[in-house]
Amino acid sequence: MAALPVGVRDLPPGYTEWPAPAELRHAIACLWTQVTPDGGPDRDALVLPDACSDLIWEPGRGAYVAGPDTGPVRTVMRAGSIVIGVRFLPSAGGPTLGVPLSELRDQRVDLEDLRRRDARRLPGSLDPGTAASRALDLAAALVADGNPDPATARAAVLLADPRARAEDVAAEVGLSMRQLRRRCHAVVGYGPKTLQRVLRFRRFVARLDAGLPRGRDAHDLAALAALAGYADQAHLTRECRALAGLTPAALARLRGPAVSGVAAQR
Repeated sequence: MAALPVGVRDLPPGYTEWPAPAELRHAIACLWTQVTPDGGPDRDALVLPDACSDLIWEPGRGAYVAGPDTGPVRTVMRAGSIVIGVRFLPSAGGPTLGVPLSELRDQRVDLEDLRRRDARRLPGSLDPGTAASRALDLAAALVADGNPDPATARAAVLLADPRARAEDVAAEVGLSMRQLRRRCHAVVGYGPKTLQRVLRFRRFVARLDAGLPRGRDAHDLAALAALAGYADQAHLTRECRALAGLTPAALARLRGPAVSGVAAQR
């Protein structure tokens, strides 16, 4: 993993990700920071659903857990603030945190309410460099102590294909639909069809951020919809309104480089 600078002044402004150590990539997607520089205005931030859960630390508050979201979350990044997080993959959140993830869906819960002893390792009085190191160490320990669900983890991989049918995926991993739904709620936070919707939406967001292939207009949303796996642009529009609270065109403007005053997270 790329080393995280220990000094808060060395952290880059804005949202930055570092890959997880190789031995943790089966459960941890990344370590990330969100830094809002001093001297500027507060910034509105829009957090989009990504099927993941996060262990997060903030100065003065300490550690808390962000459960999987089913819609957009708007927050305000105060000038001079820093947020540090460890992001768990969709199939790792429940087993790693030791709680049915459906209980944390669309919530932000203090770690002390879930794991009091672990919360003591991440008080809000730490400096950011120490907090980042401890957060990753704690996440690694939780992963090692967790009880993974290989069938649901495999199902999550298969459901990333927009053409997959949940019923076929259940059969392939040796579960009934009822069993897959129950285990997805515990491991991922919601059922397989919602997981598939969120993963398809994240493909659209990734395509939006990367732009279209050469020769295609960057705002050709119909092409983006097809590339992401949507039936048509109307399907994309409905899902974008539900998962981002915006039309696709408005989300494209939000995530574009010309936008100022709004931070697009995740």
